[in-house]
Amino acid sequence: MRRRCEAGGRRTCAHAPVPKATFPRCMRAEALRLRRSPLAALHLACALAAGGACGAYFALSPWDASMGADAFAQLLGAMMPLMAGIVCGLDADGEAGATGLSALLAAPSRPGALAARVSILWLMGALALALSICVFALVLAMAGREALGAGAYAGAAIGLATGSIPLYLVLYPAALRWGRNAAIAAGAAGLMLALFSMGGLAHGLMTGELTAARANALSHLPTSWAALLGSLPVELAIATGQAGSAAAPDQVAAALGSTGCLCAAGSALVAALVSIWIPRFEPVQRGD
Repeated sequence: MRRRCEAGGRRTCAHAPVPKATFPRCMRAEALRLRRSPLAALHLACALAAGGACGAYFALSPWDASMGADAFAQLLGAMMPLMAGIVCGLDADGEAGATGLSALLAAPSRPGALAARVSILWLMGALALALSICVFALVLAMAGREALGAGAYAGAAIGLATGSIPLYLVLYPAALRWGRNAAIAAGAAGLMLALFSMGGLAHGLMTGELTAARANALSHLPTSWAALLGSLPVELAIATGQAGSAAAPDQVAAALGSTGCLCAAGSALVAALVSIWIPRFEPVQRGD
């Protein structure tokens, strides 16, 4: 039976249904929360600046445009650990200062709330990466320097976004536990590791080598997966002759497959560990 109570002349149901905190509801709440955040404008500005500046450089320079696209994809991927560290650090720090993390820690399901928060931040990063790639390709096309098809650029954008998933899964909990500065410092270290995994900044551009296909020990680290998965589709297009390269495509395709599988397994493992950790997490007072 329904029990009714009188309060202020209004009849209310004692067993009124409470809306469930489903994942789509959490995503919508996170999107509304970030609508007033400067993070959206930051993503937009970085995407336009990176795509426009690098596109203009390779449009006017004597470098091969296809290798320039490879170098640009590697640069974006190598920057993702630092960018993810900055974004996660700023968001977690701002939320801690505004609400004491109550929106996350007081949620009916902490894993669901954290998953929604990380997902919306990752989605903003993925859209920024796609926009930057589009601007870069558009500038090259307007200058008559386009050397790759749309499929290579689409693959690069998907690879960059996919390879960034474990970065957000690791760096947002790091920001919650150790603070903004720790997340940014970890991202900066990840940037250096990503560059070293491909032989350094613009190594392939200067040597003409498809450096992402040449795996080394650092290629197995999550910090390198965004750069590798972003670069390998471009290198596959180069190797299959779309850009006039005689390199063997089998090696590039094998590197792409193995790195993709490693990224998928690593992301699933990190997500499982974070979902176990977050219900036990309690914030500590920090002085940063």
